[in-house]
Amino acid sequence: MRRILPVLLLIMLCTSALQAQQQPQFTHYSFNGMQISPAYAGITNRPEILSIYRYQWLGYDGTFDGGGSPQTLLLTAHTPVRLLHGGVGIVLLRDQLGNTTYTNAAFSYSFHLPVGEGKLGIGVQANMNNIKKGSYRANDDNDPSVPYNSSDTKYDLGAGIWYESGTFYAGGGVTNLLKAQYQFANLEGTEGSTVLSENHIYATAGYHIPVSSIFILTPMALLKHDTETLSFDAGAKITYEEKYWAGVNYRHEEAVGALVGLGLFADNSLRVGYAFDLTIFNKVAKAPTSHEVMISYRLPEPTLRLRPPMRTPRYNFTK
Repeated sequence: MRRILPVLLLIMLCTSALQAQQQPQFTHYSFNGMQISPAYAGITNRPEILSIYRYQWLGYDGTFDGGGSPQTLLLTAHTPVRLLHGGVGIVLLRDQLGNTTYTNAAFSYSFHLPVGEGKLGIGVQANMNNIKKGSYRANDDNDPSVPYNSSDTKYDLGAGIWYESGTFYAGGGVTNLLKAQYQFANLEGTEGSTVLSENHIYATAGYHIPVSSIFILTPMALLKHDTETLSFDAGAKITYEEKYWAGVNYRHEEAVGALVGLGLFADNSLRVGYAFDLTIFNKVAKAPTSHEVMISYRLPEPTLRLRPPMRTPRYNFTK
């Protein structure tokens, strides 16, 4: 049963991940469990802070107006909380795409259960999303459907599961459960356009294979789907002495990538990584390369400390 549990979890996740709209994506997805699923919060037993900056299609500029290269900044933090029988975490995201800026703040709670040789997390998430539209040049002057320097903020919910053991992990999550509707004003200050958010679902898995006493091979995959398009990432990385890693990645009908990194300080608490993507599909209106920088810091596993009993001679009795 313990051996087939990871396979069953992966099948369940892949089957359910067929109904969503994509959000910003990262080549460092194997390090980025908090953005994929709220159930990841605290699942590794170590508090962690992680940041990823992605500059997509470096050097591309639009032929007119602003925009061109999408830029995304992600910050996550999570920690186990024994009193809550699980963990909590936060996700902060800012995504700049042309004249549109998407900002997200999310708070997650994950309830943990021992399953087989690992731990299963069941998570929920509360989201605050802001979409800001800049100024646009309409084909027709004073077109009432074109937004102009307008923004809207909505609240939403998310949920997910995550399984983690020493050799295997698998998880998935869904956001925008309420499918909020965003309204934007036009140049005249009246309602200009409406955006209806769709569900965003992810599913990911990885397996750690010791190939020698110092090398570990980790195949990994990530599924993403919106209401129109199914896409996926697949790759593998090799880790040397649990300190240095290098890997490759393929993004469906978009790019191939490579990632490298290393751990620093005691117990590799500080991790620094770099990823490079080369666009090989649909090259029109794109630049050839995309770049990512990842930094994470992991604290030691919290220990439950009980105050020792105080002893005093006043209550020492002898017979």
